[in-house]
Amino acid sequence: MLFLSLCRTRLYRESYPDFKVGAGSMPLKGRENIMLESCQNAQERWGGVNLLIDRWLQGRHELVRAYDALGDTPEALAADREALQKFCEVLVDYVSAGHFEVYEQLTSEAKAFNDEGGLELAKQIYPRLDVITEFALAFNDRCDKGDCSDCTVVAAEFKRLGRLLHERFELEDCLIEVLHNSHNEEQAAQA
Repeated sequence: MLFLSLCRTRLYRESYPDFKVGAGSMPLKGRENIMLESCQNAQERWGGVNLLIDRWLQGRHELVRAYDALGDTPEALAADREALQKFCEVLVDYVSAGHFEVYEQLTSEAKAFNDEGGLELAKQIYPRLDVITEFALAFNDRCDKGDCSDCTVVAAEFKRLGRLLHERFELEDCLIEVLHNSHNEEQAAQA
């Protein structure tokens, strides 16, 4: 867990000195959402490295935009069921791509490079990603079933989902940094 803390510190504390992991609410920087900024920073940092990761980061960007477009008040969520449904579709696509494509690719790379430290990090991070995925899928299922009549409850879950997605993005960025970039650097050094 120490390595994860160091990864978070290095990647996020420099860019967002006021951000605290587990702070309890979605951090905001003026009117701009830090989650969107983090998404853009990740795309700048890792864009072009790997087509799979590029597509996934574009999906993340689309997810954040769909999240921001909804707002987080009960009235905003109740007013635009179509946008909520679109958000849920993008959400499921994103978490599915992570679990069934990207995480497998990153783990395969770590195994190919005998990266025991990277594999250990993945073992620590994947369970938390699973918890966040379950919450995201439960939110989607609730909306799919039309169980969104209590807008106050849905808005509270939506806010919590935003916090969890932000945490997820941090964890995923850490995985990319450790499991992918270090291997690319190692390959470049060998060439």
